[in-house]
Amino acid sequence: QVQLVESGGGLVQPGGSLRLSCAPSRNIENIYSMGWYRQAPGKQRELVARITSGGSANYADSVKDRFTISRDDAKNTVYLEMNSLKVEDTAVYYCSTVIQVTGTRFLYWGQGTQVTVSS
Repeated sequence: QVQLVESGGGLVQPGGSLRLSCAPSRNIENIYSMGWYRQAPGKQRELVARITSGGSANYADSVKDRFTISRDDAKNTVYLEMNSLKVEDTAVYYCSTVIQVTGTRFLYWGQGTQVTVSS
């Protein structure tokens, strides 16, 4: 079992910045990708950004040019740098990781961290 520990959420004013971090509770191997999803009240969980083991990243259109995902392979840690935050970015942000073992992929989720953008 893999537990993911997120940190960095909080309250910020519109136009502000936050940095989210996510790391597994133990060292893990065979990480295929790591990513961030979010879920606002009354809405479905949606992909924010994802980065593969090869460094390829993709973003939701709504956060392109404002958010940056990165990873530290030595620490198995993934970061989400969020700039120019908007009220509509308010949501619970979930870290995820996909581990690939002999052709089978396993998806794990973090517990979520609240991001609130409000004046």
